[in-house]
Amino acid sequence: MDLLEVGRESGEEAVVVLVKGDVDSSTADHLRDQLVAALDVATTHPRRLLVVDLQAVNFFGSAGLNAVLDCHEAGQAAGTAVRLVADHPQVLQPIRVTELDRIFEIYSTVSDALQR
Repeated sequence: MDLLEVGRESGEEAVVVLVKGDVDSSTADHLRDQLVAALDVATTHPRRLLVVDLQAVNFFGSAGLNAVLDCHEAGQAAGTAVRLVADHPQVLQPIRVTELDRIFEIYSTVSDALQR
């Protein structure tokens, strides 16, 4: 199992969270904490946009789905958009199976997610 690495960049266009590794029940709390912190920053960002880059995620389990869903819902409540970046089956398949693709805004690249 890979360790989970979560980084954050706050730029002119948005706050971007970079996630790398496996998101499962043993790492989802760490992801959740990082998403909460990033959302706090994004709510004061001029564009009110948080982009969660999941391109380097190897495994995305139900605990990860819940962490991202909680972030999305908190963003909606705060008036901040939360967009996901994912381009491979390890992340897209669980999102599609749970029909969360109807809720999440999903982009294939960070630059696509940053566009309005």
